[in-house]
Order: sequence, then structure tokens, then C-alpha cells
Amino acid sequence: MDLKDSLSRFKQQQERCQSSLASIAASQASTTKPKHRAQPINAPSAPARPAQPIKFSNDTERLQHINSIRKSPVGAQIKLVIELLYKTRQAFTAEQINDATYVDINANKAVFDSLRNNLKVQYDGRRFSYKSKHDLEGKDQLLDLIRCHQEGLAVVEVKDAYPSVLEDLQALKAAGEVWLLSNMDSQEDIVYPNDPKVKIKVDDDLKELFRGIELPRDMVDIEKELQKNGMKPMTDTTKRRAAAQIHGVKPKAKPKKKQREITKRTKLTNAHLPELFQHLKS
Repeated sequence: MDLKDSLSRFKQQQERCQSSLASIAASQASTTKPKHRAQPINAPSAPARPAQPIKFSNDTERLQHINSIRKSPVGAQIKLVIELLYKTRQAFTAEQINDATYVDINANKAVFDSLRNNLKVQYDGRRFSYKSKHDLEGKDQLLDLIRCHQEGLAVVEVKDAYPSVLEDLQALKAAGEVWLLSNMDSQEDIVYPNDPKVKIKVDDDLKELFRGIELPRDMVDIEKELQKNGMKPMTDTTKRRAAAQIHGVKPKAKPKKKQREITKRTKLTNAHLPELFQHLKS
């Protein structure tokens, strides 16, 4: 019986503690609860937060760039595509070209037809690639091509064969494999093969003998020397001079350049000296 009484008293004590804790928590909640002020009916409402200004997409500039390219002339779009093919030397589909240059080949028939028929473009039915006149892949193939042109090969014909072709030409020249000369008439560089079979050593005496030969200075004497050696000169100086004496042909004098007069309409750079321009014509 003593055990049951003790247990019942313990339960009653626990219940009193729980009720005390609940009352304490309720009193604390009532003291911390914020007080709401009654707002008058006619009181102005709080101003609404201004709406954020509408911003254009960060992609607007790119879209404008794409639009300007696609509205540009056909020639300008072709140039962009050929530059891509030339620099990369890779084959691209129409979709890949659009991603790289924004030139929409599929949507522009004029661009598509021009690319397909361009001499610098190879089209296999699906991909576009750069096409040079000579299909070369390196310095060895370049040297073989030059050796096939004993009369000389224009550099312009091979300068787009592959990206480093001009550097390889200079390397071949430095190694003595080719001669790189400029044509004075066409102002173009010509590359000639340096045949190793004709490499000979010339004695210094022979060089001095060659350099010691004095060439004629008058064109009449030059023409006579050419005829002695069985060569027909392209000019006839004797006949030309005789005709000039008979007809009295005089060399044309250069027309004198008319000196420009200074008038009041002339833009002057030293207008701060008016005494220099008192004689100007009106």
C-alpha cells in the first residue's frame, strides 16, 4: 500500500508541474505579442513599391549582330564562310557554319548556290571545305610540286595550299632547295627549283674573267653583238634614230602644271597674317 500511495502522490506532483509550466509559457507569450495599432479609415495607404524597369535581354546585342549578318549582301556572307573554311581547313555542315558565322545557308538560296559554285569551296553534298588550286599537305609535297615546274611557279598559286606554306617556302630557300625571285614585270614572286645535279663550283679565275667583260653601253652596239651571236634584237635603234632625224620628231615636253591662284575662297592656314593676303582676287 505504501508503494501505491507514493506512486499516486508522484503522479499528482507531475501534473501540478505540467500545469505550472503551461501557465508560465502562456503568460510569456502574451507579454511578447506585438500590439497592432488600429489604422484610421481615411489614412493614406503605404506607397506601392515601384516596379522594376524592364531590362532587355543580355542576348540582344548578339541577336542584332546575327540580324545584321543575315541582312548583309551575299558577297559579304560568302567572305565570312570562306574565311572560316580557310583558317580552320575543316569540313563544315550548313548548321555548323551557322553556329560559327551566323550565316544561315539553308535559309538563303543565293548564298548556298554561290558557295556551291565557288572555286575556293569544295562541296560533297553535305559538308563545305576550302579548296586550293594545289592540294598539298606539307613541305615535302611543296618541294615536289616546285621541282615539277622547272620554268618557275608563281607563289600566288600555292600561298593558300595550307596555312604554313609561306614559312615553308622561306625554309626551302634558306636550305638552298629553291630560288625565290621577284618578277619585275608582274610584281609577283616566282619560286624556282634549285636542281642539286647542276650544283658546280666555279673557280675564282673564271669569275674574274666573267666580271671583267665590259658590255657595250649604246643600244646600237648591243644590237650588233646580239646579231653576231645569232640572236634577233627586239629593237632597231638605227632605224628609229634615222626616222627621228628625217621627220624631226622631238621628245614630248611635259606639260607645265598650272599654278593655282589664291582667292578669297581658298582656305588659308595663316589667316592671322592678313597683310599677306591684301592682293587676293575677289
